[in-house]
Amino acid sequence: MNDQANSVDERYATTPATLTSWSRQDTTWMLGLFGTAIGAGTLFLPINAGLGGFWPLVILALLAFPMTFFAHRGLTRFVLSGREGSDITDVVEEHFGVKAGALITLLYFFAIFPILLIYSVALTNTVSSFMEHQLHIMPPPRAVLAFVLILGLLAVVRCGEQVIVKAMSLMVYPFIVALLFLAVYLVPHWNGGILSTASEIPTPSALLSTLWLAIPVMVFSFNHSPIISAFAVDQKRQYGAHADERSSQILSRAHLLMVAMVLFFVFSCVLTLSPAQLAEAKAQNLSILSYLANHFDNPTIAFAAPLIAFVAIAKSFLGHYIGASEGLKGLVLKTGRRPAAKSLDRMTAAFMLLVCWIVATLNPSILGMIETLGGPVIASILFLMPMYAIRKVPAMARYRGQASNVFVTAVGLVAITALVYSLVA
Repeated sequence: MNDQANSVDERYATTPATLTSWSRQDTTWMLGLFGTAIGAGTLFLPINAGLGGFWPLVILALLAFPMTFFAHRGLTRFVLSGREGSDITDVVEEHFGVKAGALITLLYFFAIFPILLIYSVALTNTVSSFMEHQLHIMPPPRAVLAFVLILGLLAVVRCGEQVIVKAMSLMVYPFIVALLFLAVYLVPHWNGGILSTASEIPTPSALLSTLWLAIPVMVFSFNHSPIISAFAVDQKRQYGAHADERSSQILSRAHLLMVAMVLFFVFSCVLTLSPAQLAEAKAQNLSILSYLANHFDNPTIAFAAPLIAFVAIAKSFLGHYIGASEGLKGLVLKTGRRPAAKSLDRMTAAFMLLVCWIVATLNPSILGMIETLGGPVIASILFLMPMYAIRKVPAMARYRGQASNVFVTAVGLVAITALVYSLVA
C-alpha cells in the first residue's frame, strides 16, 4: 500500500516546462468553473447573507475562499486518483466497490438533476417576464417557449463538452461586467446599510448559530461540483501526472475571481439597503436585482436585470447539464448495458429535453424543496467523500495529514447538519 502511495509521489516529483506557461485552455476552464458556480443563486446571496448581520457576514467573507477552494480541490484530486479517463462515477466504483459506486452515482444524479429542472423553470419565467414587461410583446404559449429555450441550450450541448465550456466562459464576461456595473452603480447610494448592526456584538452562541445556518448559503453560492469531474478528466488528459498541480492553479484563480467579484457585489448591496429592506426582499421572494429595480425605480436596472438573470441561468444550466448527464450515463452503464457512445449521448439528451420541457411547462412550486433535499447529498459528495478517500484509498495517501482536510470535514459536517435542520424546521 505504501509502495503504491510512494509511486504516486514520484510521478509528481518534477514539474514539466509546460506548467510554467498559462494556456488559453486553462483560462477557458477557469471561466467555465466560475460560470457554473456563479449563477442565479448569486442574485439572492446579498439577501440571505446580509440578514445575518455585519459580523457574521464579515466572518463568512473571510471563510469564503478556503471553504470553497479546499473542498473543490479535494473533489478534483479524488477524480484524478482514478484511472485515465475515469469520471467521478467510475472512480467511486474503483475505490469503494460496485455497490458503493452504483449508490453514489444514483445520489449524484438525483442531487444535480433537480437543479437542472429548477434552471429550466427559472429560464422560462425570466424570458416570459422580459418579453411581457420590458419588450411589451405577448410571449408565446409557455410550452412553446420552454421547448425553444431548452432546445437552444441543448444544441450547444450537442456540440460537445469543450464547446459547452467555451460557451460558458464567453457568457462569464458580460456577467462579470454586469455585476461590476451594478456594484459600482450602488457606491454613491451607500448609506451604511448593514453597518448599523456593526455596534451590536452578538453573543458567542448567537454568532455560532447564525454562522451555522449561513454557511450552507455561502457554500452553495460558490458550488461548481457538477463540472469538477469533467474538469479533472480533461486535466489528466492534458497534463498526466502533473494534473493535480495545474488543476489546483486553475481552481485557485477561479475561486479568487469568484470571491472577489461576488463579495464586492454583496457588500455593495448590503451597504445600500437596510436590514429591514433585505428582510422585505426576502419576504417578497425577490432577487436582489428585482428589489433594486423597484427600490430605485430605474429603467436601466429594470431592463438589465432579466438579461443578467438569463445569462446567469443559461451558463449554470450548461454547467449542471455536464454533471447530470454524467450521472445518467453512469446509471445506464451500471445496469450492465453498453450502448455506443453516440447512442448514449442521444438518449441522454432526449431524456433531458423531455423532462426539462415538461417541468418548465408545468412550472411546479415544489422544486425548491427538491433542491433542499439534494443539498445534503451534494455537501456529502463535495466535502466528506474526498476526505474519507484520503484516509482510506492508497492512491490518495500523499494528501494525508494536511490541516485543510480537517477544515473541509468540519465545514462539510456544519453544512450538512444545518441543511438537515433547515429542512426539518
